[in-house]
Amino acid sequence: MCEHAVIIAGGGPTGLMLGAELKLAGVDVAIIEKRAQKDRVQPGALGLHARTIEVFDQRGIADRLLAEGKPMQVLGFSGVRFDISAFPSRHPYGLALIQKHSERIILNWADEVGVPIIRGVEIIGFTEDASGIAVALRDGRQLRAQYLVGCDGGRSFIRKAAGIAFPGSDPTVSHLLAEARMTSEPECGLRSDAIGTHALSKTEDGKIGILVTERSIEVADPTLDHLREGLIAHYGSDYGIHSPAFITRFTDMTRQAETYRKGRVLLAGDAAHIHYPAGGFGMNLGIQDAVNLGWKLALVVNGAAPHSLLDTYHAERHPVAARMLRYTMATVALSRSDDRTQALSAIVSEIVGMGEPQLVTAGRMSGLDIRYDLGEGHPLLGRRMPDLDLPTAEGQERLYMHLREARPVLLTLGCPGSVDAGLWSDYVRTVHANYDGHEWNLPVTGAVSAPSAVLIRPDGYVAWVGQGTHAGLVEALTAWFGMR
Repeated sequence: MCEHAVIIAGGGPTGLMLGAELKLAGVDVAIIEKRAQKDRVQPGALGLHARTIEVFDQRGIADRLLAEGKPMQVLGFSGVRFDISAFPSRHPYGLALIQKHSERIILNWADEVGVPIIRGVEIIGFTEDASGIAVALRDGRQLRAQYLVGCDGGRSFIRKAAGIAFPGSDPTVSHLLAEARMTSEPECGLRSDAIGTHALSKTEDGKIGILVTERSIEVADPTLDHLREGLIAHYGSDYGIHSPAFITRFTDMTRQAETYRKGRVLLAGDAAHIHYPAGGFGMNLGIQDAVNLGWKLALVVNGAAPHSLLDTYHAERHPVAARMLRYTMATVALSRSDDRTQALSAIVSEIVGMGEPQLVTAGRMSGLDIRYDLGEGHPLLGRRMPDLDLPTAEGQERLYMHLREARPVLLTLGCPGSVDAGLWSDYVRTVHANYDGHEWNLPVTGAVSAPSAVLIRPDGYVAWVGQGTHAGLVEALTAWFGMR
């Protein structure tokens, strides 16, 4: 029986990101991916949000994504487009880059880090005992791990087999998405009718990209016949469609796992939450799930922190996804074409277009205004740390450079040596800067007083703030990184 500290089910962006985070922390991890091929066929998500780009910047690979994507203002809600270019971030924008390309870039990075991926096989069962989990693969192999993480999508086998409830709402609208060839040339473009929105577009290799809103909610796997029926219903012709590269269906079914952890089983990404794709939250939420979970799981399997640290993963990430799911549900509700809904939509658009509501909504949707509940204190506590330009003894440095290894950082802004990580110095990186700014700017919150020291978690969120005193630092180090 082959043993690993952690087994991840699913090699999409969430699983790859989690695998890389664990490998950076020295954890023996393996990803089980049922797709035999490396490259994704379906396009997937259309882009990345600002906070997700920052996360990649923390690990030193944002430039790879930026080189292939197009930075642009992508956020909007209820017909109101948001411009976050004034937000204090190095990346106050979204990145238009379809998932099959971003996933390839993340995969290449995971390969560089050394994450092993077992392809062309799937998990068919697992059994948990006091010391770990025995995992059975379809090809007859048996694996064993301390923890199993389901990153295996909205139909997650891991979630179902673990008996984790997936409450939510059933679909009210259904779409077909496909790429195929056509014998007749269609008129490409976007159109809407009483049923919904439909679109045809030509791809670079001569295929036709197709989006069709279905007349009824379907549950069966989509077929070419379904696609033909949809085209004829809305365009009057199927244009001789043939040779589909893929056909998929998506709906506004909205569900969220009741818990993100049950014993030694954890969930991340679509396995933990599914929703309508409006706003493009899915992949972004999953990547940020992975970065929140990775360092915590590494500390636990390495014996540095208690198992209870994993409970903070659910406590922090479940509310974030729940809030985003409400936005996607509201988007679908406000898009209905009846007079009363359109009247409501007009009022919501007017309100959201106002100064403060627009600022707050954009901050939430971009991920830049996430604040984990770490208790009372400085406004920075629980928020993502800004990527400051720091004048250090080695010269000008960006703060995010010090997060590349997925380790915590203790940033001191007073006299050198005035505060240190003490017993945690082998794990926590201490950075001293001669930073003389009196205020720091945060998205939405605005200017806040500059602290004298900050403890930054590996995921880039602030765990402790010093304001001329070191009170609470040892307690924060112990709570987040275990006893030493």
